[in-house]
Amino acid sequence: MKSLTSFRSHPIPACFAGFVALASFLFSCGNAFTNEVKMQIESAPYGKTTDGQSVTLYTLTNANGNTVQMIDYGAIVVSINVPDRSGKKTNVTAGFSSIDGYLKRHPYFGATVGRFCNRIAKGSFSLDGKSYSLAVNNGPNHLHGGLVGFDKLMWKVAEVKSNTTVGLKFSLVSPDGQEGYPGKLTVSAEYTWDNDNKLSIKFSGSTDKATHVNLTNHAYFNLSGANSGTVYKHELTLPCSKYLPVNADMIPLGQLSSVANTPLDFTSKHTIGERIAELKDTNGYDHCFVVDGAAGKLRPAANVVDPASGRTMEVMTTQPGIQLYSGNFLDGTADNAGFKRHEAFCLETQHFPDSPNQATFPTTLLKPGQTFEETTTYKFGVVK
Repeated sequence: MKSLTSFRSHPIPACFAGFVALASFLFSCGNAFTNEVKMQIESAPYGKTTDGQSVTLYTLTNANGNTVQMIDYGAIVVSINVPDRSGKKTNVTAGFSSIDGYLKRHPYFGATVGRFCNRIAKGSFSLDGKSYSLAVNNGPNHLHGGLVGFDKLMWKVAEVKSNTTVGLKFSLVSPDGQEGYPGKLTVSAEYTWDNDNKLSIKFSGSTDKATHVNLTNHAYFNLSGANSGTVYKHELTLPCSKYLPVNADMIPLGQLSSVANTPLDFTSKHTIGERIAELKDTNGYDHCFVVDGAAGKLRPAANVVDPASGRTMEVMTTQPGIQLYSGNFLDGTADNAGFKRHEAFCLETQHFPDSPNQATFPTTLLKPGQTFEETTTYKFGVVK
């Protein structure tokens, strides 16, 4: 009888080794197939608009089973479900549970905002010697595209896929004169979700007449999960050494000021709640910051860490600015989906407010033959 040692040292037959190799190959193919079928785009009815148009809810699922949900009304991000440090998944964005909330006046939860996000002073600007009057919907000013901005329109949708991403390309045509703007503007907003839990947004547009364009997404985040309380303990870093001072109507004064020695200095890490009480005029953060580095290049714009859940969010953008808003007007009512003040925050990448009336700001002017293009990414992760 052979000893146990000699038995173990006996060579494996070539045919058996070949079988092991084949089994390993088939197993790896099975895993690849499993990942492939997990990456998918699903659609389901989501009710109807007030004029009877059918709204569709799209679910983007990556290879890790994490999801982004969007609707074609307003090109709105309804939810983003990502894991915490223990692997528990939850939605980290504020929003409504049905179409009804989005059809009413709401805080732009998750919306694609345009033609011009943020404010334009007194709802007017001059272009090529002609004065244009826009819809006024924020005191004396024009805000987020007016009374019927892009957040209140139905977008056409096309699915986009690659080996590592699933996504949706939303498109619409804004006719000449809509909300007072000149030019027929054709725009697209492409949202893609990859296997690294990165949501990429690419805006593009063209016009047949000179006009102004400034697009953003208005998602509200709470990395502990929606409806989990205030965001005071979220740790925020902004690579932004300057910000835009504003007047009482939230219109920029025209200069760029240093954040040093102010509650707006997030060049090193601070919690959102650490100095928020100092901002009495605005009841919190509602400020446009200048993103350091060259506009037009994708570069870091923000980093957020939630110590409670371990979730993180990294923001990169080609845009010149980023608006930090701490949900100062959320009041807990049904119109706000029950969210209360400071229970979510926004990091809206954008051009500067009132740029059409501020000659020293990066231009938002788009002319025929030019292409408007901006990209922003939100990458979710965890720290242990």
